[in-house]
Amino acid sequence: MTDRDRPPTSDPDPHATPGAAGAEKPAVTKRTTAKKAAAKKATTKKAAAEKTAATKTTAKKTAAKKAPAQAATKAAAKKASAKKAPAKRAAPARTTTPVAASPATSPSASPAPSSSVSPAVPFEDRERLIDGTHHDPHAVLGAHPVPGGIAVRVFRPYALGVAVHAEGLQVELRHDGDGFFSALLPLAEVPAYRLEVAYEGTVLHTEDPYRFLPTLGELDLHLIGEGRHERLWQVLGAHPMTHQGVEGTRFSVWAPNARGVRVAGDFDLWDGTAYPMRSLGASGVWELFVPGIGEGELYKFEITRPDGSKTLRADPMARRTEVPPATSSIVHASHHEWGDEEWLARRAERPAHEAPLSVYEVHLPSWRPGLSYRELAEQLPAYVKDLGFTHVELMPVAEHPFGGSWGYQVTGFYAPTARLGTPDDFKYLVDALHRAGIGVIVDWVPAHFPRDDWALAQFDGRALYEHSDPLRAAHPDWGTLEFDFGRREVRNFLVANALYWCEEFHIDGLRVDAVASMLYLDYSRESGQWTPNVHGGRENLDAVAFLQEMNATVYRRVPGVVTVAEESTAWDGVTRATHHRGPSGFGGLGFGLKWNMGWMHDSLQYMSHDPIHRRYHHGEMTFSMVYAYSENYVLPISHDEVVHGKGSLVSKMPGDWWQQRANLRAYLGFMWSHPGKQLLFMGQEFAQGSEWSEARGPDWWLLDPSYGAAADHRGVLDLVRDLNTVYRATPALWARDVHPDGFQWIVGDAADDNVFAFLRYDDRGSPLLAVSNFSSAVRPDYRLGVPDDVPAWAEVLNTDAARYGGSDVVHPDPVKPEPQGWHGRPASIRLTLPPLATVWLRPA
Repeated sequence: MTDRDRPPTSDPDPHATPGAAGAEKPAVTKRTTAKKAAAKKATTKKAAAEKTAATKTTAKKTAAKKAPAQAATKAAAKKASAKKAPAKRAAPARTTTPVAASPATSPSASPAPSSSVSPAVPFEDRERLIDGTHHDPHAVLGAHPVPGGIAVRVFRPYALGVAVHAEGLQVELRHDGDGFFSALLPLAEVPAYRLEVAYEGTVLHTEDPYRFLPTLGELDLHLIGEGRHERLWQVLGAHPMTHQGVEGTRFSVWAPNARGVRVAGDFDLWDGTAYPMRSLGASGVWELFVPGIGEGELYKFEITRPDGSKTLRADPMARRTEVPPATSSIVHASHHEWGDEEWLARRAERPAHEAPLSVYEVHLPSWRPGLSYRELAEQLPAYVKDLGFTHVELMPVAEHPFGGSWGYQVTGFYAPTARLGTPDDFKYLVDALHRAGIGVIVDWVPAHFPRDDWALAQFDGRALYEHSDPLRAAHPDWGTLEFDFGRREVRNFLVANALYWCEEFHIDGLRVDAVASMLYLDYSRESGQWTPNVHGGRENLDAVAFLQEMNATVYRRVPGVVTVAEESTAWDGVTRATHHRGPSGFGGLGFGLKWNMGWMHDSLQYMSHDPIHRRYHHGEMTFSMVYAYSENYVLPISHDEVVHGKGSLVSKMPGDWWQQRANLRAYLGFMWSHPGKQLLFMGQEFAQGSEWSEARGPDWWLLDPSYGAAADHRGVLDLVRDLNTVYRATPALWARDVHPDGFQWIVGDAADDNVFAFLRYDDRGSPLLAVSNFSSAVRPDYRLGVPDDVPAWAEVLNTDAARYGGSDVVHPDPVKPEPQGWHGRPASIRLTLPPLATVWLRPA
């Protein structure tokens, strides 16, 4: 998405946060009965559900999950914050003396042994656990050696009684008040044990989350602290696993400013009181292994901010999310079995800038509105393969709250949007494209993120992912927040994210959005609104270092992947290697390709003029060759050029309907033969007349045989297919794209004729001759200088052919050179140039 065409900022509705209201007594009951209870317990739960208290709990949870999103105002934020603090509101009334469990509802167990040593949780720890501000609950809860035995402490709000089962012992814990239970076991060592917890109407048996060792190792924490954990997604987030022989889910999150973090979800009725996480040293990471929790569970992190207030946040590392506008994260594990081994084995055979690369840009939700990832997998690969494109480029697929942003305002950087299916469904689509021989490039948006108060903004109560300087944090154009590229953990989050898409989803390329907005401190800012860097310049040195690190890491870790920069300025060395310094003193950014925004703007400007006036704008078509080899370029006719009142590609062309289509065909022929790779946005391949709408998608009905003008649109579609077919079979059109010796002008100054002619060469010196006549007049016997070592030239493509809807001024027979020198060449040929057309010829 270009800097000037960004759609409005995130949806004014920041989206409802599920179930922030306080949970009632059967919080753990719901998890156990759903996941582990036997038939007897299910019956017990059903009976309990009929009780008034359980019914009230369910009603509160349902109401909380369906609470409407709050407006993004200060007053609404306070209201939302109040809604999202279940611990303080839902905690049981505090008592000052221990309360014994009722015999009618207590677990069947022996009374706790008496001892002079009190195993109860100390008062200060009780206060911090209740308030959600304890940094090390495992040091207090669980089983610990003390003088006289093993102290077992359990924090189960709303429980009527708790017993511990260990090594043949069944000991009833004393209720110490506020939901705390304790006992002293007459054992010498900490045993493996389970808990029996009684709630109103039911009893459950469960593991104690606070008897488990940390699931993250010292090396993981060290790499996180250094900002160098390249597979960050494997250690942070929610991961179903078997830990110490027990199945459950590890939850971990980076929140260094938090006073405490708890896990809330469906399994505890969105009341995280009983699930405080532990802080792992100085890493800023909080962790908790919750037994019995598996795939499909909804969850968020309840964070206590530095000021003591609470916020309920989606997991920044969530690999699956609810369908927007719902905002919860979902515990996920992949089960997809890939079938693209052959594709992956050969994709690194040739670098992208020296290979054929013709890209079909797609907005998945609107390509065929209503189709899921799996349904798209049945249609998209076949369509793209038929048209001969080598790659698709998918507009952002990462989760985003507002569909009108087209995915460019991301809240779930590690989760494919749930609008179209699960992460495995998206893998299925990528797999299908690969098996059809089509590469997949994905738009990636590391420049900024929206301000939704359940996502990354002020994540743990202070600026974390965004810059701490408000002037550098706020993006002036889009109402979003810019990442703090100078913070190593933030760089790690983004670099690992780039690798995640390439490694986990087998993505073949990342098109990096809005690079220019990252590179300049004064981007869209007036004087006084930005601070120069340490050298007094306007360059964002942190962003430069981040992009260099990202590119170097991706190319090292994932051979065959290409990164593409959407960079709209003349920054020096976008596609230069990171270790090669240029005139500006900077090393290259390390991208493989760069969008040529200058060519796009100039060439479309030229085409918009009536042919009679084009002679005065001839340089708009030739200027691109002045800088064509300064970077490795892609020629993009993207979604940005056919929205926001700009009209479709064919509607930009002057003249009547026939002339518009002829201009379009000639332009596409010129584009496909110009040095650089090609990108065409969906709908333009069949000359859609209206501009793109994300709600409607392409006007496929234009190709319906029952439509009177369908042949006109099919003619353009057939041309695009033939352009790709000839392009892929002709190395002269792609092998030397980034080498000056791969291009030679025949005539570049025929402004009065509106004619352009040039040669393209492959690695062996075999040429292709491209001639474009952008006047509306037929030019018979037009002489062009050519090399004298080609005995005859055969026409391989003519955009004026009748099958494309043209006037059929074609050259069916080989054209032989004459020994008359022309245009500085020793020989020449005479061609009849069709009106508004491009012709390709190669040695017969």
